[in-house]
Amino acid sequence: MPPSRSTRPTQRDIAELAGVSITTVSHVVNGTRAVAEETKIAVLKAIETTGYTGDAIARSLVTGGTRSLGVAISLLANPYFAAVMRAIEREAASAGYTVLLADTHDTVGTERDTVRALRSRRVDGILLTPSSGDGAVISELVSLGVPTVLVDRLATRGDVDQVGSENIQATSALTEHLASLGHRRIGLISGAAGLTTSDERILGYRLGLGRGGLTWNPDLVECGHSSAEGGTEAFRKLLARLEPPTALVVGNDSMMVGVLKEARRRGIRIGTDLPVVVYDDVEWAELVDPPLTTMAQPVEAIGRQAVRMLLARIADPDRRPETVRLPPTLRHRESCGCALVHPHA
Repeated sequence: MPPSRSTRPTQRDIAELAGVSITTVSHVVNGTRAVAEETKIAVLKAIETTGYTGDAIARSLVTGGTRSLGVAISLLANPYFAAVMRAIEREAASAGYTVLLADTHDTVGTERDTVRALRSRRVDGILLTPSSGDGAVISELVSLGVPTVLVDRLATRGDVDQVGSENIQATSALTEHLASLGHRRIGLISGAAGLTTSDERILGYRLGLGRGGLTWNPDLVECGHSSAEGGTEAFRKLLARLEPPTALVVGNDSMMVGVLKEARRRGIRIGTDLPVVVYDDVEWAELVDPPLTTMAQPVEAIGRQAVRMLLARIADPDRRPETVRLPPTLRHRESCGCALVHPHA
């Protein structure tokens, strides 16, 4: 007999009704150990009969969903991801979903562990910013049928939903802008190797060189490993060249922090001694001297679109996967070394 409605049901009630141990109920609820199918059915029936709501995971076993979304993202890699996360949380909340966040620390092993931890919480779907691994985590999610959307760093595959900024034409535009000012030795500090964003921005840089009538010179490119420290070291290496660059494209705002620190240490005036443009736009971009010319990613739109795509996938698991590229916006300020024409063009 189920407990009276005046008493909140417990796992002990479920165990007694199903004729199993509390440990077995826990294994069914948390998925921590395989349980015989008939035993699992008995436990689920007991959960439904008692109206047990002591655990969101238990409710999901009956209702088919926890109304929660998992987000596996590297918050340490770039402040941009924290802004994307805020947009994701707002959009999810407006749709009646909670968000469980797991920091991947941008390593393959941690990414795998965090994604599996989110799955153990029985989230309805996962938003993932993949690390520079071999795609094994993505393949695992796809093979298991877990609703998944890749955010920012897109994969060269067509079996998963993805949303991010357009990188190639945007970086080309930054490079062309410097070329139009007469620079013939335009350097690049690129992001971490193996990331699609890094590869696409390098391609955009090369495209911009060609459009500006310049040729590719690997001596003008250094990897900044998508970090401030890496940006500093890459900048030092470029400055040490026999013929250093006369202008610079920086692949993201984290590396730009490193460039600014090293420029200040050496007394190099950005925009005067060395024109610089950067892919990414942060709140402080207008506050530094001179304000930075940037390619601003549509952070809010990416976060909203990612959640909407994931909810559409949850509602219709058989819908055709799609890839969405959202255009960034050039913020023309003064670090590029030319007169400010349009403050927010």
